[in-house]
Amino acid sequence: MNRATPKLLDAIRHQSVESRVAPSLERRRLRAYVTMLLVDGAVFHFCFALAALIWEGDWAQNRAMITAQVMLPVFFTIALYNGAYGLKALDSWTFAARQGLIALGISAALVNFVGFYTKSNGEFSRGVTTLGLLLVAVLLVAMRRVVAIIIAARWGGRVSNRLVIDDGGSSFAFEGADRISAADYNLDPSSHDPFMLDRLGKLLRNQDQVVVSCPQERRQDWAFLLKCAGVYGEIVSEPAHVLGAVGVHRYDVLDRTTLVVSTGPLGLRARILKRAFDVAVALGGLIALSPLLLVIAVLIKLEDRGPVLFIQRRLGRGNQFFDMFKFRSMREEKLDHDGNRSASRDDDRITRIGAFIRRTSIDELPQLLNVLKGDMSIVGPRPHALGSRANNKYFWDIDRQYWQRHCLKPGLTGLAQVRGHRGATDHEKDLTDRLQSDLEYIAGWSLRRDMGIVVRTAMVLTHKNAF
Repeated sequence: MNRATPKLLDAIRHQSVESRVAPSLERRRLRAYVTMLLVDGAVFHFCFALAALIWEGDWAQNRAMITAQVMLPVFFTIALYNGAYGLKALDSWTFAARQGLIALGISAALVNFVGFYTKSNGEFSRGVTTLGLLLVAVLLVAMRRVVAIIIAARWGGRVSNRLVIDDGGSSFAFEGADRISAADYNLDPSSHDPFMLDRLGKLLRNQDQVVVSCPQERRQDWAFLLKCAGVYGEIVSEPAHVLGAVGVHRYDVLDRTTLVVSTGPLGLRARILKRAFDVAVALGGLIALSPLLLVIAVLIKLEDRGPVLFIQRRLGRGNQFFDMFKFRSMREEKLDHDGNRSASRDDDRITRIGAFIRRTSIDELPQLLNVLKGDMSIVGPRPHALGSRANNKYFWDIDRQYWQRHCLKPGLTGLAQVRGHRGATDHEKDLTDRLQSDLEYIAGWSLRRDMGIVVRTAMVLTHKNAF
């Protein structure tokens, strides 16, 4: 009975954590943004068509519609940059209306300015244009109010997930936020326990804002963990440079001040671009490589009748565990699920077909499925097994910044790999070289860089450390 108790407690704790995982609102918000863009485009065309009918008795007059079509892309450009289609716009309809009107005014002024210098604005009716703009302004404000009513009715007025973690600090009554106790989930910010970090990662999943209230001596550790998790994080605290604060947020209603210690490595636009790139490359890769994948699967099965895929738990985004897929390259009875032993030359565990697919990196191709699932990205820090060591030390014992590399999704390839930092980690430098490249990649992410790394990966599929 005593032996079963820890496992039972772990199972109960795991279920409790899973039950507290916040629902993802990002897709819902994205659909709302797209809908608002489409509706605003329709509003522009309708209002200018109606203005032409009212002013000149000609519905959808050609000159009026050209005016709308010239002004619309300018309006969208300004509105996207001034937050008219952002999270705050969904949270406050008055803010959305104000930013929409500002974008409308600026776009009208810019189009008129260009038209004046190109002597083309004389071809358009001033009356129709002015009336059209007024009608657009009225409907823009009205539509923002309608959006607010729909959000209140269908979303319960909630457009973002907020979480307060109470770790023994001062009270923080954040309206509309969920609240948990760090003690209830055994969360210790100074711990290097991967299982604790996995629990924390699950609790922070889909959270748009995380506020931690803790004693002063634990603030630096919490600041570090929030950075590692890749979330927008704040700590209830007086200003302190040691935390690496990137901003200060004052809650006048609560009479509290927090330090913004993390914002996540990528904004919404960057995440959309990266995900679109991942899906396009993964789908294209699976289709193009399907004959090769089928042949390799058959060869693995024929050699020893064992399973085709090797599934191993790895550390992913937010230090959460996920199951990573690989073609099985080792004998079934000698599989190392924890990664306690690195592969080496003349490794007695590796099969004949396994030696070939490891040497050519073909064994990694099933991870394209992980990319489609959303566990991985095409480019990012490579995920490691829990038992991975260098110089007989766990990676996180060598450098605590190791956890920070997990603020992005792990990748099928990465900057460290194209620089040649691959294979076994016999020495601590093998880990620190990779870590330095991973942190450099996170700090300087761009879609162009991802594309470049993919191209460079094709040149290093075979390497001297592949065994």
